[in-house]
Amino acid sequence: MTEEARPDRLRAHVWVSGHVQGVCFRACAEDEVAFREVAGWIRNAANGRVEAVFEGERASVEAMIRWCHRGSPASRVTGVEVAWETPRGERGFRVRS
Repeated sequence: MTEEARPDRLRAHVWVSGHVQGVCFRACAEDEVAFREVAGWIRNAANGRVEAVFEGERASVEAMIRWCHRGSPASRVTGVEVAWETPRGERGFRVRS
């Protein structure tokens, strides 16, 4: 069975709204995903939101989505949208520009 096809593996495409840019949101997310062993990426979107993809075991991905509702200590999250996608076998986690 390929890594992408594992039934316990999820991929969430997430958009976070509020005061989430310029407040270390991406850096704090990097720390969280390292702790939870989640793959994917995160970036500041042109519309002021933060966009991220989290891929990994169900419990870890769901924990990252819960974290997004809180965000970094300086952020003020007003909304989190999640789109579930088919896992693509992401490896590692990176901050995109």
